[in-house]
Amino acid sequence: MSSSRIEGTQASVTEVFDAAVTGETRRDDIREVRNYVSALEHGVGRLKEGFPLSLRLITEMHGILLRNVRGQERTPGEFRRSQNWIGSPDNRPDTARFVPPPVEEMWQALNDWEKYLHDESPRLPLLVRCALLHYQFETIHPFLDGNGRLGRLFIVLYLMDRSRLPAPLLYLSGYFDQRKSDYYDRLQSVRERGEIIEWLLFFLDGVAVQAADAVNRAEQLSDLREKYRARLRGTSGRAPEVIDLLFASPILTVRYVQEQLRISQPGATNLLRRLTAHSILREQGSGTGWHRWFSNELLGVLDPERGM
Repeated sequence: MSSSRIEGTQASVTEVFDAAVTGETRRDDIREVRNYVSALEHGVGRLKEGFPLSLRLITEMHGILLRNVRGQERTPGEFRRSQNWIGSPDNRPDTARFVPPPVEEMWQALNDWEKYLHDESPRLPLLVRCALLHYQFETIHPFLDGNGRLGRLFIVLYLMDRSRLPAPLLYLSGYFDQRKSDYYDRLQSVRERGEIIEWLLFFLDGVAVQAADAVNRAEQLSDLREKYRARLRGTSGRAPEVIDLLFASPILTVRYVQEQLRISQPGATNLLRRLTAHSILREQGSGTGWHRWFSNELLGVLDPERGM
């Protein structure tokens, strides 16, 4: 989610989960974040199929990222055919903070980027190569829109492709978002003054911070799961299965539980009310179609901005 915030999108984790389970995506911000998730899922799925991490996969993900959202008119799924620039107060290249390479040079840069990506005899540690690839992708800026989000998605896919992550569990987006000015300054300092060591230290610090955060949240989620299961110990029925659903989607509806467990509407309602009675869930909303059940504690781990 932070990967979208750094580019001006404001949608919380809670809002995205709510939209996923209800199907309601009225806000553009939420659609953008759901596209981000869909693009990541597409990339992960392709890697599992044995498809190589490549420029072709990057363009496929770009097409998903900009589907029916802001920037959809900016050639989704295609590399740019015109000049772009970054940070201009009057939208002109001569006043921009950074102007990426022109199109004819962009193609050669992309070719070199992909060759380095597939280098089978690397001389640098994996995370250093990842930092360099991310920097170079952002500097080439090969799309008219969405370069930042794709560049951050690439980090996750690269580490998975190199078998250093079993699943998309490490996101530097939160670190970059909290230090947005430093992030842009570090990238620009490499371009202007060759300060590559400073960029690498910034990137590696981000990996350390976000890895620790991921471990901490995973431990909290594991503890919560055991706590919820303990509260249901000795009870019969399918309530424990709802706990498993809750950790896949921390906002539930009767319809969602009904479809996932293939049970009747009254049966799904009774299960949700049983978890409410055990102080695992809270009910929110009123009227047909507006009932939602959610866990304060679980959402508090996933979405600290809720302030609960």
